[in-house]
Amino acid sequence: MKAVIMAGGEGTRLRPLTCDRPKPMVPLAGKPIMEHIAALLAEHDFRQVAVTSCYLPQVIEDYFGDGKAWNLSLNYFVEKEPLGTAGSVKNVGFNDAFLVISGDALTDIDLSAAMAFHKSRGAMVTIVLKRVPNPLEYGVVLTDEDGRIKRFVEKPGWGQIFSDIVNTGIYIIEPEAMALCERGRAVDFSRELFPRLLAEGAPLYGWVADGYWSDIGTMDVYRQSHYDLLAGKVKAQPRGIKLADGIWLGKGVELESGARIQGPVVIGDYCQIRAGARILP
Repeated sequence: MKAVIMAGGEGTRLRPLTCDRPKPMVPLAGKPIMEHIAALLAEHDFRQVAVTSCYLPQVIEDYFGDGKAWNLSLNYFVEKEPLGTAGSVKNVGFNDAFLVISGDALTDIDLSAAMAFHKSRGAMVTIVLKRVPNPLEYGVVLTDEDGRIKRFVEKPGWGQIFSDIVNTGIYIIEPEAMALCERGRAVDFSRELFPRLLAEGAPLYGWVADGYWSDIGTMDVYRQSHYDLLAGKVKAQPRGIKLADGIWLGKGVELESGARIQGPVVIGDYCQIRAGARILP
């Protein structure tokens, strides 16, 4: 199956972490955020993967290369100027159904189940949805009992909130939908393409997912995502060798006898933990 990782974000709200690297390359438990996404795609048999990028694209390409280390086949599409979410995906040119996912989110959503829902409804587009406590920062979506989307509002005010179900930025899209996007023009999925499909009565569906999902947009969310990963709230692996339950060691770690480590904790590459040191969760 085919997928697109959107990896063009600058991550201005995560500066200074993003001053010299794109947002998807910010480390999360020792791995770039996008590496967790790559592992999720491989787990669900999405093997042919396009990466759309704009800000410091060479950093991503140098790290992931052809993708074979993650059992993926990666191709890169670099925007010379920002084309919006849909405009950048248009450049990829897939001619059958494909999945779109952000390279700067942490999730373990069942992508295979999302694809099965999409096929069962004969959808042109399926938006993967999630219930959240505070929907103000997201696109709010209302569906009927069958999952067909009836209404949505991008980043609503309090007076516009009619649901706690929001757009995760994970989509399954048929090529007929992308045909409505003009190549080379900036087009956004949520603000332009999806409202147009809704107005035209196209089969636009939403699938409410279980599992974990975090849109890593601020330092507070970035910190909480680490806590959640280490606490086992998301099915994702920190980098390194698992020494014991909740304890991961990177390369070249020196751990002296007499050091006390209580997980969960990730110890980075080449750290030296001396006798008498005490590391708490």
